Amino acid sequence: MNKIMYSICVLLLSITTANATELEENEVLVVERVISNNFELAFPNDRNIKPQASDFELINYIIMTNKLGERWAVLTLQNSSSGGRTLEDKHLMALFADGERRSPLPFKLRFDAKEVQSVTVSFGENKFPILSIDSNS
Repeated sequence: MNKIMYSICVLLLSITTANATELEENEVLVVERVISNNFELAFPNDRNIKPQASDFELINYIIMTNKLGERWAVLTLQNSSSGGRTLEDKHLMALFADGERRSPLPFKLRFDAKEVQSVTVSFGENKFPILSIDSNS
């Protein structure tokens, strides 16, 4: 009986470890591409959805995803103002491959005057990839 219980425990542990490893592999972010700010797309925007105007210039960004459909980006921005500003999710917008526009999940990041910073933000889960990201500077 003890030998059978031991075998069952080993089997369950193996299955649990395999499932945990698979879950971790699905969560790993993979870089899709690096984008400069001279990329143009022409999806209709009937509702005129745009990021809120700001003093933040989007210099470049890297789009990342994982097997779970999470969409992330590393953004490098500059505060073009001569005073300090706070970057928020409402200042950015992603365009997805189905034409949907969405701001990242809520965040705030303080910038000094003329400061350049990089930040990693999440755009949540989506079956369509991010095609571009915009700041309305």
